[in-house]
Amino acid sequence: MHIGFLLPEYPHENVATTGGIGTSIRNVALSLTSNGHKVSVFIYSQNENKIFYDGTIKVHKIKQQVSKMYLTWYTNRKYIQNYVQNYVSEDQIDVLEAPDWTGITAFMKFSIPLVIRLNGSDTYFCHLDGRKVKSKNAYFEGKALRSADKIISASDFTAQKTKELFKLNNTIDTVHNGIFTNYFLPLPAANVKENNVLYFGTIIRKKGVLELASAFNKVIESNPEATLTLLGKDTVDIFDNVSTLQLFYNLLSKEAKKQVTHIQQVPHAEVKTYLAAAAVIVLPSFAEALPMTWIEAMASAKPLITSDVGWAKEVMIHNETGYTVNPKNHELFAEYMIELLQDKNKREKFGAYAREVALKNFDIMGSILQKNIKAYKAVMLKK
Repeated sequence: MHIGFLLPEYPHENVATTGGIGTSIRNVALSLTSNGHKVSVFIYSQNENKIFYDGTIKVHKIKQQVSKMYLTWYTNRKYIQNYVQNYVSEDQIDVLEAPDWTGITAFMKFSIPLVIRLNGSDTYFCHLDGRKVKSKNAYFEGKALRSADKIISASDFTAQKTKELFKLNNTIDTVHNGIFTNYFLPLPAANVKENNVLYFGTIIRKKGVLELASAFNKVIESNPEATLTLLGKDTVDIFDNVSTLQLFYNLLSKEAKKQVTHIQQVPHAEVKTYLAAAAVIVLPSFAEALPMTWIEAMASAKPLITSDVGWAKEVMIHNETGYTVNPKNHELFAEYMIELLQDKNKREKFGAYAREVALKNFDIMGSILQKNIKAYKAVMLKK
């Protein structure tokens, strides 16, 4: 098969920005090529038209089109459609996949089947955040989903919530996000900084970082030697319109502030070094589909403290791979951090089992690969 992916981002030096969608789909693409299939990636909203190769993956940057008319959103979509369709014919692509985010495929038509993968629409995230979604985004996302030939989802929770929000009758198959578990490997205990807690990911309210500040204040009261590393890019807060990192620091006590280090976003290849050095990983997110960070940490044999909402039960096992807790429960969140920093044996026990779960459930070259292939073949036969 030849699979095409239409994306807003991709993790490569030739592309300015990336995130969870780009990373998760690149893993899918690499697993497919490793299994003998061909892959083309089309990245829209770029500053130029350019083709380059990521190994055997053919990557297209598609330039954002600017129109003097009020219908720029429409003319740009049609430009993307025609660009992709040209290579569908030229390179004999069999099926195209796109994300649900902002409904990019609304008003697009292709000669091949279209699969939409749910990694979280704007409507979905606004619902989880308790914010009002932009009406145009909700409209485009609904239209794109109803026009798809097949929908697959990164988690059962996201599938069910999306069906409710858009009033869909579609059957949605869950294919969890996956990683290359042989890439995120545990390192000897000697590499671990005993008192270091790590948060990695975007510094943004919806990922629970502000709750983490309040919990860490309580950790410092009990363990003044504890340190917290924040690894990720800062964002402008959606409610206060200021730096989220600054809001985080404003919530810290004087003593806690001395023990926090922020490191700007680093290349994905370097993340595993920071994972290896941490004693405990904290990921208290309120809004995800199925977070790559969680399974990367688990594959690295690290004990996690995560949120307990939505998708959490599809990834974490409370009191076995770590702890799940409502991030707003600062007391309990802090208790779990304090306990794991003090109890090396429990950290190692949780971490070892976390890696077992990652190997069994989230290895991209295992059942996840076969589920992706099955979904593409099924939609091709149906079309």
